Amino acid sequence: MAITILTIGKTKQDFVISGFDDFSKRLKRYTIIKTVDLPDCSIKNKSEDIVKTTEAQLILNYIKPSDFIVALDSRGKSLTSPQFADFMEIKQQQNLIFVIGGVYGLSDNVINRADYVLSFSAFTFTHQMIRLLLIEQIYRALNILHGGKYHK
Repeated sequence: MAITILTIGKTKQDFVISGFDDFSKRLKRYTIIKTVDLPDCSIKNKSEDIVKTTEAQLILNYIKPSDFIVALDSRGKSLTSPQFADFMEIKQQQNLIFVIGGVYGLSDNVINRADYVLSFSAFTFTHQMIRLLLIEQIYRALNILHGGKYHK
C-alpha cells in the first residue's frame, strides 16, 4: 500500500511534529507514509477564493489520474475507526493520497477531483492538527487490520 499525505504548508507546532514522527515510526511495520508539503499561499491582501484556487492548482498539479484521492473536508463522510480500517483494506492495492488543505481548506476543484471526501468531525481543526489526527487514524486502521491491540 502506497500512502501519501499531501498538505499545504509546513507544520510548525513541535507537539504535532513529535506526534507525527512517532506514528510514522510505528507505521513502518505496516507501510511507509510519504509526506509532501506544498507551499502555502500568502493570504495577505488575497481573498479566500484566490488562496484556495492557487493552492488547488498546486495540489492538482501533483496528483496523477491513477491516484486515489481522499480529500479531508468537513463536508465529507464520517467513519468509525473500524470502518476506516475496512476502507483502507479495500484500497490497499491503490496509491492513496490524503489531501489536507491550507488555512481556508480545500477548493471545490480539489473536492470534485477527489475519489472520496472524508470528514473527521463536524468540529473544525487546524490544518496542522489534522495531520496528527490523520496519521494516528491510519496507524489505528492498519493495526486493526493486522490484529493489533492498539484499538482495544
